[in-house]
Amino acid sequence: MPHRLLLASLCLLLAACAGDPPLPRAVPQPVPAVKTAAPAQQALPAHMRELRGNLLTPPAGGEVEMALLVVDERDRPLQLLGSLRLTGTGQALPFRLAFDPQQFPRAARVELRARVSLSGRLIQRLPPQRVLHADSRDFGALPLVKAP
Repeated sequence: MPHRLLLASLCLLLAACAGDPPLPRAVPQPVPAVKTAAPAQQALPAHMRELRGNLLTPPAGGEVEMALLVVDERDRPLQLLGSLRLTGTGQALPFRLAFDPQQFPRAARVELRARVSLSGRLIQRLPPQRVLHADSRDFGALPLVKAP
């Protein structure tokens, strides 16, 4: 009889050990307050420059692609200096396109270009805006034209 009692106790002990371990108590951790500025409000690094302005009325949901390009005499892109993707809201769309002035070529033609696509179809474009100097610049309100 004592063997049966010992064997039963061992079985109960093994069964208790075979279960899942108890979960640790969740201790609430304080969440540090992090203030993040909106992309339009973030500080620009000292070595960078930016082009800013507003694209007038790209349609809501339209995919806006902007690029600062070095182009050749046939209007073909040679080098990308900076790019930006935005989503249209149906209202004036503010933009800030950062670029490195060290990459800005002196003797080449540099242009700011933009295009707006909706459901994969090109619907609007920005007439090329010439950029003569590697300085920050505010273009103000830029009208989009219907794409051919």
